[in-house]
Amino acid sequence: MAKAANGPLGALNGKLNNLVFYTLNGQHICRTIGDPGKPSVNQLANRQAMSVTMQVVKSINEFISVSFDLEAQGTVKNAHNLATSYIKKKALKGEYPNLSVDYSKVELSHGTLQGATDLKLEKTETGVQVSWNTEGRYDDIVMILLCHPLKRSATSRINASRRDAGTCFIELEHHGYLDEPIEAYICFRAADGKAISDSVYLGNLNGVAETEEQISQKKKYEEVKQRFDVVAADYLLQMKNNWGNPVDSKAFRTLEKEYQVLKSKLEHLPGKPG
Repeated sequence: MAKAANGPLGALNGKLNNLVFYTLNGQHICRTIGDPGKPSVNQLANRQAMSVTMQVVKSINEFISVSFDLEAQGTVKNAHNLATSYIKKKALKGEYPNLSVDYSKVELSHGTLQGATDLKLEKTETGVQVSWNTEGRYDDIVMILLCHPLKRSATSRINASRRDAGTCFIELEHHGYLDEPIEAYICFRAADGKAISDSVYLGNLNGVAETEEQISQKKKYEEVKQRFDVVAADYLLQMKNNWGNPVDSKAFRTLEKEYQVLKSKLEHLPGKPG
């Protein structure tokens, strides 16, 4: 039952048939509930886009809670909402069902504070070295984020260094991340926390991580390939033992058909190595 606490023309609160009314951050919200039926292709695409986005947002929550804090102040949105919106709208690539994140387009902060030039990202034997030009206010705080797509996690340094240091080393040797794909970002925050710069994508280390769809395709290809190898060995052996001629039996005809089907499937199946 929905209640109209402020009279018949006021906002509702509660459930009315398949509608639910509530207030969130000062806004009156109405949602439908129940079985929505079979989803359309557009709905499935939107669900995958949100799923891919949330995998990233979840891993960088510590960083964005600070980097988007100023932008969220005075609005009905929070840092999580802003990060989700920017990534989903600006940093996805591909078409359903092969959507993935374009890390070079991920935005992690927006502001007027001076950024930096001569940005460099280097991999060392034990971690990652980030350097920048020190021009600007000396005591600005450096924020650095290293995303680890394969592990769906991130290394967040909210107070990595000061601007005047010009460099920062982040150790990764003991975390197992050093030889896996890394996507790096940097931004600067005023010492008093009242201003922030636009974030900058520093680049990628160790190559781009495969998407879940690519991993799934490779797994499927390997499964079919393993079965084909077994069938092909049996088929070719029987052909050899029969002087290159098909064996006149139902079992062989079944084997031959499976051999041809698997061979054709492998020629067109995605996920082939190389």
